[in-house]
Amino acid sequence: MTTMKEVAERTGVSVSTVSLVLNDRDEGRVKPAIAEQVRATAKRLGYRPNPLARSLRTSKTRILGFISEGIAATPYAGGIILGAQDAASKLGYMLLTVNTDGNSDEAREIATLKRYGVDGFLYAKMSNRFTDVPKPLHDYPLVLVDATDRTGRYASIEPDETLIGYDATKRLIDACCASIAYIGCSEPMLAQQGRLEGYRRALLEAGMPFDESLVVAVPNNGPALQTVTDLFERRRPDGYFCFNDARAWYVYENAARRGLVVGRDVSVVGVDNHRVFAETLEPQLTTVELPHYEMGYWATRKLVSLIEGREPDDDEPETTAPLPPLDASIPAKIHCTLIDKQSVAQR
Repeated sequence: MTTMKEVAERTGVSVSTVSLVLNDRDEGRVKPAIAEQVRATAKRLGYRPNPLARSLRTSKTRILGFISEGIAATPYAGGIILGAQDAASKLGYMLLTVNTDGNSDEAREIATLKRYGVDGFLYAKMSNRFTDVPKPLHDYPLVLVDATDRTGRYASIEPDETLIGYDATKRLIDACCASIAYIGCSEPMLAQQGRLEGYRRALLEAGMPFDESLVVAVPNNGPALQTVTDLFERRRPDGYFCFNDARAWYVYENAARRGLVVGRDVSVVGVDNHRVFAETLEPQLTTVELPHYEMGYWATRKLVSLIEGREPDDDEPETTAPLPPLDASIPAKIHCTLIDKQSVAQR
């Protein structure tokens, strides 16, 4: 393990100078050229700070608490935790994750993380929605993930739901679909509102009327299949934008019952890039990928910037969707990526 003494010897400066530079206390004390040389030498030698020594010196543990409601137990949304973990590790922090099932054990898990002396919290929800921040978190640096604070006090990151609806519908318009349905969600949430607005906007921009009879809001069960069946029989749309990949299955099922071929007779676009659906439906489903990894990564960088009072100087990773700047207006939004497969007709 490389020490500050070794960095000092290689650079030809004192250990105290190296300490000032590597602890970001060099401004006004060390000449910029020397500071740059120290950092370059430390990087070349693979220097890593001692977390315990730093925590004793700064009263900071460099530990972040991640509170997940259901996310840790959900395979495709688990990318949020992976993104947060990668960013934390890169920035020299440790991430402690707890999974809750709602209010019943949330307070207990928050208290547990506080006993570890965490410097700040990430608070993540399933399926973008408004939420009330628990009172025990009010006095800590905090960033919400896939959720928006109802009071607007705290930083948050979420998918750009309106652009999801717009991009998916635009893909169907570009495929020359004449009648485009929206298979929405019956739960009141930000994602449903935003995707419906994007669907409406894309239609109006293309000069196509918004027809409420082509919009249905369904849960994930038998009645949902019947609702989509009724839509097939009533209006016979040739394009379907689905709130998520799971709801796209109802369209595939109805097409198969009628001898229609998805990707030829009807076109379908989903949302999630859920491996079970997007990779196993035949033909494979064109879908908008939710930026789970990106949200976790951005939220951690934002949290560290709040803790340290400055923007992290790490390099951003290559991601499927571009990350917004840390000073983006709140809630920060990520423009999701549409992944073209075979479920949209080639016209």
